[in-house]
Parts: sequence; C-alpha cells; structure tokens
Amino acid sequence: NETLGYDVIIDRNSQDVPFYRAMLKNAAITGTAVINNPFWWTADDKFFNNALALQVGVAVPKTVLLPSKNHPPDTTDKSFRNLAFPLDWEGIFNYVGFPAYFKPFAGGGWKHVYKLNNAEEFFKAYDETDQLVMMLQEEIVFTEYFRCYCLDRKDIHIMQYDPRQPHHLRYVQNPQPIEAKLFKQLEDSVLKLNNALGYDFKTVELAVREGIPYAIDFCNPAPDAEYHSVGAENFEWIVEHAADMAIRRA
Repeated sequence: NETLGYDVIIDRNSQDVPFYRAMLKNAAITGTAVINNPFWWTADDKFFNNALALQVGVAVPKTVLLPSKNHPPDTTDKSFRNLAFPLDWEGIFNYVGFPAYFKPFAGGGWKHVYKLNNAEEFFKAYDETDQLVMMLQEEIVFTEYFRCYCLDRKDIHIMQYDPRQPHHLRYVQNPQPIEAKLFKQLEDSVLKLNNALGYDFKTVELAVREGIPYAIDFCNPAPDAEYHSVGAENFEWIVEHAADMAIRRA
C-alpha cells in the first residue's frame, strides 16, 4: 500500500509477467492512473466480451465455449459430474458451421488458433489443446476488414487490414477511402465496445459481411504498436495520441 511515485503508467507487458500485474494493482489502488485498468484486464476473456458485445448492439460471430480436452490439475471425474457428456457435437457444428475458427477463450498473439474445415479436423485440433479452454467460432467471410486503435475511449484510428496476409503485410498500404456510412458504423462499434469494456488503449478488429461490421477480435489491451509492423503513419498516430492521453491523465 505504498505509491510507486508515478502519476501514470501505460502497461504493455503485464499480460506476460504476473509480477507486473500484481505491482500495477497496487499502483492503481494508491493513486496511479494505470492504462489499461489492471483489475478489469485480469477478469477479462474473449467469450464474455462476445456476450457483452451483443448486449450493446455489436454483431459477433456465432460462438461456442468448450470445456478443456484434458482435466485441469487437482480435479477428478467427480469435478465434472454436472457437465453433460458427451457434448452435443452435431448441434454445435450445425450452429457454428464450417469452416470455423478454434481459439483459446483467453490469450492472444494468434497462439493456438486453428482454421477448421470439418469435424475430423476439429477433433484432431481438440486433442492438441490439452487444458486450454477453447471457443469454436463461425467464420465471417468478409468483403472488408479493419483493425481500429481506440485511445481514451474517444480517439479512434481505423486501419485497413488483411488477416490473410503474413504479419508484416497485414496493414494495407495506400488504403482506399472508406464509405462514410461504413466509417460511422465502424466508429460506433469501436466506441460501444470500449466504453462497455472500460479500456483506454486497445484495438478492435471488425470484419464486414453484407454491410454489417462483426467484432472478431477485441480483447487486445496491449495491441501491436511496433513501427516496422504497423507502418510509419499508424505508428505516428499511436505514439502521438498515447502521449496526449498520458498527459491528460497526469
């Protein structure tokens, strides 16, 4: 319960270092403005975010949460006696459809993410996930895709993005102008999500299908902001606006 002496800390690292997460909670409780809120970030996960998105009127892909393939440590069969088994695989696959994405309900960095074309591929992937809690998610076949920075729940920077490309080519160079109606839809979706989730430094990825933006990946409180990855123009925007936000907080 002693202050670290900082007015503001921008956290870009505690998702990988539990020590920092504990330290940042102490900093927040003693008066430091920690960006992002370490208490919320600790409680966050992608499946809950999808449910919350629907509550605030933002479309998301059809998604199913699945129990881990292998039991967590210190559990037995009795720990799962209230879980119906076998699961209704046919109902799950009919609801989500194939192709589908299979990914952890918490985490990021494209770790343990699978694109699956049928039930056989699903069960093969499921066997590889050990104790990870996974989500099976509908594929949104999109005509346009955007990755959007949002700072201080008000400053938005919309970047055209292609997740089908290698990482260093995903941010579209010389992007085409965005139609005004769609631009407003993207802005509204990003603001709704960030105000509901309480994040001040975040990206939201939106895939557009038949004119509707679907929130695909928006649990990114330490998003990519590296010069060679995002490119000069996007890097300048994020550094300038993050600095402005930190100054306002200080």
